[in-house]
Amino acid sequence: MALKILWSKRADKKFDKILEYLPEEWGERITGNFVNKVYGFLEILSEYPEIGTMENEEKGIRGFTIVKEIDLFYKVTGDKIILLDFFDNRQNPEKKLFL
Repeated sequence: MALKILWSKRADKKFDKILEYLPEEWGERITGNFVNKVYGFLEILSEYPEIGTMENEEKGIRGFTIVKEIDLFYKVTGDKIILLDFFDNRQNPEKKLFL
């Protein structure tokens, strides 16, 4: 049974920022590829919620690398998956506030 995917405000804002940045710096083709990877991953994630690595066992937070520069963090609660954050891996890892 596929789980429902919900976007946190933080994940939604970060995704929008990425989509603003990519076309300016890398072009429409790369932006389209990134969007396809994200939504393709979300389809798989809804069926296999434990696909990501456990990043914080106490909080139940998992992570998955969408592209080498961007990780997606999420949490499984009941029949839902909550997308928490898109994290740019080029940042200081201490900026992962929720971990």
